[in-house]
Amino acid sequence: MDNIRNFSIIAHIDHGKSTLADRLIEVTGTIDKRKMQDQVLDSMDLERERGITIKMTPVRLNYKSSVGKSYIYNLIDTPGHIDFSYEVSRSLRAVEGAILLVDATQGVQAQTMTVLDMAREAGLKIIPVLNKIDSPLANIEETEDEVIRILKCERSEILRVSGKTGEGVPELLEQIIDLVPPPKSELDTKINLNSKSFRGLIFDFQYSSHQGVIIYTRVLDGEIKKGDDIKFIASNHDFIVREVGVLSPHKTETDSIKAGEVGYVVTGIKEPGAARVGDTITGTTSPLPAYPGYALPTPLVFASVYPEYQEYFDDLRSALNKLRLSDSSITFEEEQSGALGRGFRCGFLGMLHLEIITERLRREFDLTLIVTTPSITYEVTTRNGVELVYTPIHFPDHGEVISVREPWILTTIITPHAYLSNIMELNHDYEASVVEMEDWGDNRIRVVLEMPLRELMRNYFDVIKSASSGYASVAYEKGDMRPAHVTRMDIFVAEERVAAFSRVVPMHRVDKDADEAVEKLFTILPREWFRVKLQAYVQGRILASRSITALSKNVTGHLYGGDITRKMKLREKQKEGKKRMQEEGKVHISHDTFLKMMK
Repeated sequence: MDNIRNFSIIAHIDHGKSTLADRLIEVTGTIDKRKMQDQVLDSMDLERERGITIKMTPVRLNYKSSVGKSYIYNLIDTPGHIDFSYEVSRSLRAVEGAILLVDATQGVQAQTMTVLDMAREAGLKIIPVLNKIDSPLANIEETEDEVIRILKCERSEILRVSGKTGEGVPELLEQIIDLVPPPKSELDTKINLNSKSFRGLIFDFQYSSHQGVIIYTRVLDGEIKKGDDIKFIASNHDFIVREVGVLSPHKTETDSIKAGEVGYVVTGIKEPGAARVGDTITGTTSPLPAYPGYALPTPLVFASVYPEYQEYFDDLRSALNKLRLSDSSITFEEEQSGALGRGFRCGFLGMLHLEIITERLRREFDLTLIVTTPSITYEVTTRNGVELVYTPIHFPDHGEVISVREPWILTTIITPHAYLSNIMELNHDYEASVVEMEDWGDNRIRVVLEMPLRELMRNYFDVIKSASSGYASVAYEKGDMRPAHVTRMDIFVAEERVAAFSRVVPMHRVDKDADEAVEKLFTILPREWFRVKLQAYVQGRILASRSITALSKNVTGHLYGGDITRKMKLREKQKEGKKRMQEEGKVHISHDTFLKMMK
């Protein structure tokens, strides 16, 4: 294993991870230059369009050092967004080193600190690297000062590269040999290891309609071969290995993958939930203990997803099941809405994860969806005990609620001094309070806030970006549960509650939210042949109300001549009809109206 080096590239979003990975692949000759393309490790169209990494990707690089010795590099390109922090944390357990990539034009950002903490917790050797040094906007000296401050390293230890031109990449490849330690067996020496014992850590997986679930694993101990009997320890599923190999970057079948190597294993399993990121695989005949630290990803954001037309409900169920084969962090359960019909209550890792999954449902499965307003989990204490509420529809009535608790988060913002006052002015509106403030010099400051998770979902990222003209960066981590002063707000249309419009709102903002909701519905709901009353109810009180006037029709327009009583009779008949319609009429709310209200 002395000739193997396993490492990841970690960074804030848009700091050039995928571009640097392209240059590493190109310089090592892993892919022929004629076949090279930008973001070669990003296989999804969505990744290429947005310029972000959504799914982590391993690749095996063969490198010959300057002294002529051959090495095997196993590189894992990881996502940069905070929503995928659990997957990143498990992938860092599969390597011994991490390239901490910092954009020389932007400096250290909020997510840089988050992934750095993960790498430190995993005990990795951290290699500081400055990217985009060829840019005319690069502030190399200032950025190096920031890196020195957070890593306590020497200036000479910081490498300078350009992922665009390839400058400094050969020197980085050489440094990896000296700085990243070779892999070693994680096996406890007290456990006897025989020829049939092996163990691997799953850091990612994908699904193939022909081969089933294909897991990406770092072999910790022993050797995995085709035909081996294997089981997932956490999910307790057994299978026989159909194929093993390495990714360079395309799948290349091999006889086996050994301790210290990173590769793929074809399971043949076509059942959702069998493979999970962070789980351990081991042999069924001589099993080894699970690698520590496994946990199920916890959904933070919930939203209901409905098909546009109910005849596509089964197609939506099938699509969610297929997506779960390649993303075990999705959770969903069937639910019924009077207005929208049958759908699914889905749990996501964050707002970006929600956006990515719904977009994949539209693109990959050609589904037209209605997605309700995202919400979080509330811990509600009633007379009957404590219950977890994932949707506003099921939030208990005010008279039944004794207390409510909600999740809080710690939010880190790094911003230039000039925009600090703009950001601080937002604290009251978003119920945020300052925990820590640190001057980073070079006209930048780091602010740590604590705030309710529900406030993050009110376009907090966009508001911060707007307040700082795009210069501030934001990252967050889950905190504890705290008391919440919230209640349910219901919207009634023509005296009938529309469950899809219900939401949980803070008590101090109920009047404002009620006015906004009613006013928005007033502007988008089409007129009917009778007067439609719109009302926002909170704790049994009407806080906002508007009426949409009825459409009118001239019922006497076709008459000419004759007695005036003919027109009077028709008008009386119309009046009676409108009265009856006002009492019995139902408002049909179109899917387009739902979509506009959920935005």
